[in-house]
Amino acid sequence: MSASSTARRIAATALAAGAIVSAVALPAAAHDGDRQRTPKVEISRVQADSPGRDNRTNRSLNAEWVEITNNTRHAINLDGWTLKDEDGHRYKFNDYRLAGRATVRIHTGEGRDTRTDLYQDRRNYVWDNNRDKATLRNDHGRTVDTKSWGNHHHR
Repeated sequence: MSASSTARRIAATALAAGAIVSAVALPAAAHDGDRQRTPKVEISRVQADSPGRDNRTNRSLNAEWVEITNNTRHAINLDGWTLKDEDGHRYKFNDYRLAGRATVRIHTGEGRDTRTDLYQDRRNYVWDNNRDKATLRNDHGRTVDTKSWGNHHHR
């Protein structure tokens, strides 16, 4: 066996060992970083049970809401994104840009949309007081965030 073929074998063995060590170390390092990262857009708060009696007045309906927060510095276009409950009630964002480091509140009842408040224009409650799940999806249908409360059944 020549010195050059021995050197090539040693180099190949060292490279293979390095690749195995890298493959083992990479997922752990990537996982640690994911845990600490703040989501870009999230469901930050939910008021599922409007204060007072549930009498279906517009005031009561609008006291039921979900807040969406953009944790980035840049505006995000939410056009085509959806917010849905477990029963299939769906709100679709239409031509709305959420500013960087901003929050928008999506109310159940009727109202005039502003930069900080959007309205589903419904005449019935959407979010179940005791148990429900809010799901935010982007315009490609991918789940961005979910928020569950109560005694939740996974679906």
